[in-house]
Amino acid sequence: MQNPAQSAATEAPDSGYSGNDTPTGAVPGGLLVSNGWLASIFLAFLSSAGLYYVNIFPVIVDALMAGAGLSAEQAGQITFANTIGAVIGAFTVSWLIRHIPRWKRAAVILLCCSIGMDVLTIQLANLDLLIPLRLVHGILGGTLVGLGFAVIARSGIAGRSYSMVLLVQYTGGAIGMGFLPALVLEHGTYVPFYALITFSVITLLMLPFIADYPLPKPAAAGADEAVSKREPLPILPIAITLLALFCFQFANMALFAFIFDLGRSFDLPLGFISQTLFWANLIAISGAALAAITGQKLPLAKPLAIALLVTLAGLLLFIFSDIRPVFILANIVTGMTWAFCVPYFLTMASRFDSAGQMGAFGGFASKLGLACGPLVAGYFITGGGSYTQLIILATLVLVVCLAAVPAAARLDR
Repeated sequence: MQNPAQSAATEAPDSGYSGNDTPTGAVPGGLLVSNGWLASIFLAFLSSAGLYYVNIFPVIVDALMAGAGLSAEQAGQITFANTIGAVIGAFTVSWLIRHIPRWKRAAVILLCCSIGMDVLTIQLANLDLLIPLRLVHGILGGTLVGLGFAVIARSGIAGRSYSMVLLVQYTGGAIGMGFLPALVLEHGTYVPFYALITFSVITLLMLPFIADYPLPKPAAAGADEAVSKREPLPILPIAITLLALFCFQFANMALFAFIFDLGRSFDLPLGFISQTLFWANLIAISGAALAAITGQKLPLAKPLAIALLVTLAGLLLFIFSDIRPVFILANIVTGMTWAFCVPYFLTMASRFDSAGQMGAFGGFASKLGLACGPLVAGYFITGGGSYTQLIILATLVLVVCLAAVPAAARLDR
């Protein structure tokens, strides 16, 4: 399933965590068994807190467009600022991972500052300040997510934990899609930001229960360097994996961020769209659960290839969104494959080093795609493009992801 030289350091489901001699099931610096399922869930919350706004992007965008009177272009600029900040944060922390031994302390600081940015967003209620505020919030969140991805990469349960990240995000997204639109209508534009604060507070309460998952010991690091001298890092497969992850997130988020407006363009009522997204997100959780199982037991290439082809078909179904059952099916299909494919791409990235640096770079590529998708889509729609054309464009971008299948096959060998 992977390069044997890297397997012990990057994906050891029966051991504690990479680079540490603590026996299986030990609890170094936390209250949970370090390789248990609950540990995977708590790590998933850690890696989701800084980016939970992505899962409720449609609610935020619709609240800003309908409640605050912004255009699609303006809403796209604000969401781009939030997500490009995450790109900056994820990129920066990717280079610093090996120099952050006390990651829990860093996580507490980042969570508290993120909460502060959300509070300022609500209290100031000034649209002119939304872009800089959300930019700073994105930098903090992206740093936190990159830190979380690096910790997962060296936890010894990376494949399962990345799947749990998607499970947590889709569960939170389903709750947000189901209840936030009505709360926005009743209580105002800034209701989604209260949801962000709540998610961050819950994650703060979980931190003491998470094991330390320290950086690899110098001896292990020296061994990695010795291996790297004999076998240089395969740059092309790494680059292809990161590019595919970027394109996958770009294509899906380009449609997802404007899904309410897309539905309305096909004469679908708001209540129907909201309920469709709620149930689609709940059903999509099964995609993450399936990835948690198959990622541990099956080779990477074949499941990934099948899921990418199904995603292509799901995106094309949106062209027929005027048919309500087809709109429902398109959301369910793309939701499930989104939750399935992202853990596979992140697991592939995490297998290239033991400290979690490539896992953090995977987070960077993911955030960049999430940032660019809504921005390009916003300019495209405001510039006169139709949602049918946007669907075709997103489908063409997603075709690029198929280039990652040979890289997955190489890891399998």
